[in-house]
Formats: sequence, C-alpha cells, structure tokens
Amino acid sequence: MTMSEPPERDRGAEKLNWVERRREKIRAEVERNRRGDHKVPTWVLAVALAVIVGGWLALIFLT
Repeated sequence: MTMSEPPERDRGAEKLNWVERRREKIRAEVERNRRGDHKVPTWVLAVALAVIVGGWLALIFLT
C-alpha cells in the first residue's frame, strides 16, 4: 500500500460520504423544481426534444 491510498476503512466512509452528498444534491434539485426555480422552461426542453427527434426521423426517411 502506498502513502497516497487511504486505508480500506476510510474508503468505505468516503464512499458513504459521496452517497450522502449525491442524495443531498438530488433532494435540493427536486426541491428547486417543485418551487418552480427552473433555469429552462419545460416547454423549451420539449420543443428542443421534438426538433431533435424530428430531425433524426427526417434524416432517416428522406435519405
């Protein structure tokens, strides 16, 4: 084991901390979305998705 590697028990704690941080980020994002603090309106995302899918379909069927 080199000095740069943490002991095995620290890796478990580090992974647990990572999981907790990830869960907290997800909770915060869900709360923002429920409050309506969206950076991009949902309808804009829907239109963008429709344009992308339509473009792919046009590319497939028109070539």
